[in-house]
Amino acid sequence: MPELPEVHTTVKGLKKKVVGFKISAVWTSYKSNYAPYKNQIKNPRFFSKFKRLVVGQKIIRAERRHKNILIHLSNNQTILIHLKMTGHLLYGNYKQTGLGHGKWIKEEWEPTDKNKHLHDPFNKHLRLVFTFSNKKNLVLSDVRKFAKVTVLDTDKVADELQDLGPEPLERSFTFRIFKQNVLRKPRVPIKSILMDHSVVAGIGNIYSDEILFASGVHPESRPEKIPEKKLRAVFKNIKPLLRKGIKFGGDSTSDYRDITGAPGKFQRKHNVYKKKGKPCPKKDGGVIKRKVIRGRSAHFCPKHQRKY
Repeated sequence: MPELPEVHTTVKGLKKKVVGFKISAVWTSYKSNYAPYKNQIKNPRFFSKFKRLVVGQKIIRAERRHKNILIHLSNNQTILIHLKMTGHLLYGNYKQTGLGHGKWIKEEWEPTDKNKHLHDPFNKHLRLVFTFSNKKNLVLSDVRKFAKVTVLDTDKVADELQDLGPEPLERSFTFRIFKQNVLRKPRVPIKSILMDHSVVAGIGNIYSDEILFASGVHPESRPEKIPEKKLRAVFKNIKPLLRKGIKFGGDSTSDYRDITGAPGKFQRKHNVYKKKGKPCPKKDGGVIKRKVIRGRSAHFCPKHQRKY
């Protein structure tokens, strides 16, 4: 699943490519009447409303909150996109094609852009297509169809996201706030705490592993037992590692691609994530292990990451 650096990288691309253009058309292949999708474009009735609200509107700005992409429109509406496990946005030139005959025609889209990355197999599962006034397209590739797309009043976005914790890259995110949030769940493993988005927004499996490795803290450690010095180390490693992820264009261990279709490079910088059985980069004699903690995998060095 894309984490904060990947979503941040996507939003940076949106700011460069789509802000200032009008949406002239929108298409989707999502189609489900499943109750939880009532207020998402997967529901055909809601998609009709979505289309009515977004077509003809200008994109005035884009931003990120947690792992949510917020695209603000000129009519005081906001498109909210959560990429979930396999979603990523792509920008370029596309054309609509039809496979089959008569009522069995299956509508699809394919890139006409010379950009080779858009032709990557990871980028072919198109579920949503925006067409802009400059004739270019913003598309959502989502192989497992888990992504969430909706539209809501801009002044209600904060209410929609009110349960999220602080943004870790903002100056207002201090050790005092971090410690206070962490200690609300004193017996929950620190790995799970870092991935709890009511504690801190945007950290997932990859970056939590790397943060704990750099801090020398075992992922099963309980906050109530972690010395303050070590808890400070965890806090101090959050911002640098997230910024490093952004610097290298995100992590493409799985499906993530930036809006040009290109993979990120942070996966080349992993110390522990997906490194099971490899020697610890700290050369302390440890071997990287993998363990499932509360349903999520954790990678760590048992030699220098002490369990508290």
